[in-house]
Amino acid sequence: MNSDKIKGKVKETKGKIKQSAGKTFDDKEMRAEGMADEAEGKVQKNYGKLKD
Repeated sequence: MNSDKIKGKVKETKGKIKQSAGKTFDDKEMRAEGMADEAEGKVQKNYGKLKD
């Protein structure tokens, strides 16, 4: 497993947590940031898969 896969998974998880917090606190900006972090993480993780 390379560093891009690991970093991507961490960002993806961080994004999911932010989304949940945004839903809990009814914070649309936090939810949007979470969605962006999750998407960025997925892209980085998939890039890491391609490098393998």
